[in-house]
Amino acid sequence: MYPVILLNGPSSSGKSTLARALQALIRREGGGDYGIVSIDDYLPMEKDRPIYEEDVYAVSAALCERAAALAAERDGAILDHVITSGRIFAQTMERLGAGWVALVRVTCPPAVLRRREQARGDRCAGSAEASAHYLYPQEGYDVTVDTAACTAEECARKILGALAEM
Repeated sequence: MYPVILLNGPSSSGKSTLARALQALIRREGGGDYGIVSIDDYLPMEKDRPIYEEDVYAVSAALCERAAALAAERDGAILDHVITSGRIFAQTMERLGAGWVALVRVTCPPAVLRRREQARGDRCAGSAEASAHYLYPQEGYDVTVDTAACTAEECARKILGALAEM
């Protein structure tokens, strides 16, 4: 198992729910104790304030350092992130060590993003679709899951299955 499982997807794509399902599945399957680190804990969301690439870059180093520390303290870490540029991706891989990270793309259709964003009520309208548009990288993931097509548990099983084959 990889020390860090990076869930990269747009805001409101279901990463936090998936992270909890994946953590529980890893425990049940005897894969150990993985901690969760979420960008939501480092970047306050406000309905009337858009989040820019610079905002994410400013917190990404601390987010990654916490994930690396959790991975060292426990059996691993699940990192719930929204990477929207090459420099954030480079910073993330540098802080975590590219060979130690399993890359998981979390996606769902735009209509689902909009619905989830509205239901949350704590996001600037349109931020979910914008982060989907700018998600980086667009390709090269170890596995991709669609949280609208599958439950969080099914997505978690798909991720563990793909990681077991690597």
